[in-house]
Amino acid sequence: MSTKKHKVLVANRGEIAIRIIQACVSLGLDFVCVYTRADEGSGHLALARQLGGPEAAYRVSSYHDANELLAVADHAGATAIHPGYGFFAEDFRFARRVAERKRGLIFIGPSWRIIRTLGDKINTKRLARSLSIPTVPGSDRPVYDELEAEEIAETLFAFQAEQGIANSVVLVKASAGGGGMGIEEIYDIEQFKTVYRRIRNYAKRQFHDEGVLIEQRIFDFNHLEVQIVADRTGTGIVHFGTRNCTIQSTGRQKRVEIAPGFRPEEVTYAFDAARLLDDITGYSLAMAREVGYDNVGTWEWIVSPTGQPFLMEVNTRIQVENGVSAAISRIKGQGDVNIIAEQIRLGLGDAMGYDQSDITFEGVGIEYRVIAEDPANRFTPWVGRIDQFLAPNLPYARLHTHIPMDAPYEIPTEYDPNLALAIIWGKDLAEAKKRGTDYLDELTLSGADGTGAEMKTNIRYLREKTSTILQF
Repeated sequence: MSTKKHKVLVANRGEIAIRIIQACVSLGLDFVCVYTRADEGSGHLALARQLGGPEAAYRVSSYHDANELLAVADHAGATAIHPGYGFFAEDFRFARRVAERKRGLIFIGPSWRIIRTLGDKINTKRLARSLSIPTVPGSDRPVYDELEAEEIAETLFAFQAEQGIANSVVLVKASAGGGGMGIEEIYDIEQFKTVYRRIRNYAKRQFHDEGVLIEQRIFDFNHLEVQIVADRTGTGIVHFGTRNCTIQSTGRQKRVEIAPGFRPEEVTYAFDAARLLDDITGYSLAMAREVGYDNVGTWEWIVSPTGQPFLMEVNTRIQVENGVSAAISRIKGQGDVNIIAEQIRLGLGDAMGYDQSDITFEGVGIEYRVIAEDPANRFTPWVGRIDQFLAPNLPYARLHTHIPMDAPYEIPTEYDPNLALAIIWGKDLAEAKKRGTDYLDELTLSGADGTGAEMKTNIRYLREKTSTILQF
């Protein structure tokens, strides 16, 4: 299938919309973009009009309105939809509707059946265990029997004792919950029955399902990821290395991502880090092959201080941090890898054209998420106007942003406060860290809120955290 026959609806906003537009242009594809009233000052709208003219962008009331998005697709003659990340990216019902409607479109992401299969965390855990892939210890299905649940909890406390964990913790969770709702920690088995009954009753009231999950609480872990890329056949499956996403806000939102996930050449670990990276990439590929994975995706892992990996979940979409993996990747010796372009090309049916032996890795990449927030106050988002945004133009750095650099920009309150992604490359960890701090020192970002108070950003926080990256 020739990608040149297609027109892609970019069903997202901001930085990821810009990167999708740029990828389409690099592939010779037509595109059409959407925007909301709040995003009239966004760079993704300006770029769409610059590259595609006035008919390349349509205003919608919401990025969450599937009917509006599909109406734009039909009106503009789009043949495919790229959901980016967030919004509809992991909604299997939307992906199914896109593919199976009378005027069918290509959903640029995994097939809806795969999204449904791997979007269910319990099902993912069960599938992993069937392949002898380690998962967070605990139940792999909702438990409705109190005695069975208590037995699982006792097993988890015993497991933690064997690991030498001084202060054991077990999580009791409503299986139908989400967003942190219906979760409590217990510190010894004597607490279990009381907490189990409370969570069970809460789950019944809130979710009409009494099912409860019992899991081990893992502390002091590192958060690693494996980047998977696959073609539509479900057989051409490769990985583009690992990432370390351990530096996060208090709300477990990533702030700095590094590729590769560990750097045993320059950092000493209490375990065989090179083998650990090989293990999690091998496990991720095995699971992708088992389900016939057919686009990009990320296998998310937590690693204990003793080097034990546990599969946490699978994200069936492109991720914010794909660019830091691309920064260290080479295909047949060539750099400038664009994983978003690969996602689009392969999603439209092109053959992969390379295999794992053609992919190599060079150096270290660091991705900084530049955000309007106050790290000293629990990362509270800052709202106001950006008056000046200047970034150094350096050969080893890339900046992805929807913030205009030639005009003031009012940060919309409707969306997250992410402003930019800065990706830095170095031949080794030491050089990447030095270049990273130098870059942040030259970054200028200023503005004021409605009271005239000075803009708050996380730039100083990012600089402080650079010294600790890839250390366990």
